[in-house]
Amino acid sequence: MLAKVITLAALLMLTPVAGAGADDYPSRPVRIVVPYPAGGPSDVAMRLLAEPLSRQLGQSIVIENRSGGAGQIGVEAAVQADRDGYTLVVGGLATQVLIPTIKTTRYDPAHDFIPLGQISSAPQILTLRSSLGLKTMAEVIAHAKAYPGKFTVGSAGVGTNTHLAILLWAREAGIEVTHVPYRSTTLWVNDAVGNQIDSGFGEPKSLAGQIEAGTLVPIAVASSQRIPQLPNLPTMAEAGLPGVQTENWFGLMALARTPPDTIQRLKKAVRAAQDDPGYLALLARDNTSAGAPGADSFAEVIRGDTARLTPLIHSLRDKLR
Repeated sequence: MLAKVITLAALLMLTPVAGAGADDYPSRPVRIVVPYPAGGPSDVAMRLLAEPLSRQLGQSIVIENRSGGAGQIGVEAAVQADRDGYTLVVGGLATQVLIPTIKTTRYDPAHDFIPLGQISSAPQILTLRSSLGLKTMAEVIAHAKAYPGKFTVGSAGVGTNTHLAILLWAREAGIEVTHVPYRSTTLWVNDAVGNQIDSGFGEPKSLAGQIEAGTLVPIAVASSQRIPQLPNLPTMAEAGLPGVQTENWFGLMALARTPPDTIQRLKKAVRAAQDDPGYLALLARDNTSAGAPGADSFAEVIRGDTARLTPLIHSLRDKLR
């Protein structure tokens, strides 16, 4: 009889613990892997969201930058972590759409991740070093045709959205250019300002300072509409190149097979953080967009760009390697 009482008591003591995992999540700091260098667009966007997300979760957020391979290295490292909600990862157009289309990866973008929310959305702008003296798309194309293969265009790396933008632009414009890959937009911008490279594609925030200073000249934005930051800047379509549309986005993702209750906790926390007044004020200050809020909206962005861009990427596959 005594043995039965002891067994029952032990079961009663264990019962709350069995369900405590999801209820207590998170009980320790949450690590977020950003697969790009510190100070880049994805890193800045995640750090803006980290503070309100930390308050929503009641735990510290630890951001770990693991760059390389246009984001592939960091994502492949993150996907090896335990599926417990304590390792999240920032994914982007390059890691979720471009890279898996052109090479073998140790992750499946459609099955290894669960979208939690978008953190950044920005179109690409073609800009030139001001010393070239070119102001319009027609002038740029004429110049590139006059010097085939000598017009240099910088990107944030092989297989990135900026690389795709260069290929789409060159193909639609009927020009031959030389792609110069860097590890970040900041690096090619520095070289353009120093007259070491002719041009490049980048996001508005990364280019704003040099555009305002007059050291870089914006030519066109690869979006469907003009952008508030540069209302007089024509779109690629307005410049006669409607097929050049490349909007770079990043978002926060959990690993697939994370417990459902934990996923719901994360989705709710991210959505609340996206509505945080302080966070929204920072976005407004920087004149940036986090995209449509919510996990479902982010999932739709991934699905939409995968369907739209995969055929284009296949057609340019050899050049994107």
